[in-house]
Amino acid sequence: MIASSGRAVCVVDDDEAVRDSMRVLLESHGLTVRDYSSARAFLAEVPGDGCLLLDLHMPEMNGLELLEKLRAERVNIPTIIMTGRSDAGLRARAQRAGAIAFLDKPADEDKLIDSIEHALAAREA
Repeated sequence: MIASSGRAVCVVDDDEAVRDSMRVLLESHGLTVRDYSSARAFLAEVPGDGCLLLDLHMPEMNGLELLEKLRAERVNIPTIIMTGRSDAGLRARAQRAGAIAFLDKPADEDKLIDSIEHALAAREA
C-alpha cells in the first residue's frame, strides 16, 4: 500500500465510470485523487503536485495531445497513459512525449499501482 503523505493522482478520463472506479481503487491505496472529465478541464487547473493518469482517447483533445501540450509548455508532471485501443505507434509517440508508462485498459491493478509508485517517486526526486 502506498502511504499518502499528500501525494495525488490526477485522473483525466471522459468516462465517468472509469473515473469513479479509479477513485475507489486509488483511495483504497491511500492516495488522494483529483478527477477531470476532459483535457481542457485539467488544463484549467494544472496542479503542482502528484502524477497524471491519462486516458488516450477523449473528445476535443486526446491524451497524447494533452501530454504534448504540457511538455511544450514545460509542465513536468509524470504521466501514465491508459487506453482500450493500443498500437505500437501510439506507444512510441507516448514515450517520445515523456509518458513513463503506457497501460492497456482494463489495467492490471498491480501494474497500475507500480506505475503510479514510479511516477510519484519521479515527481519527488
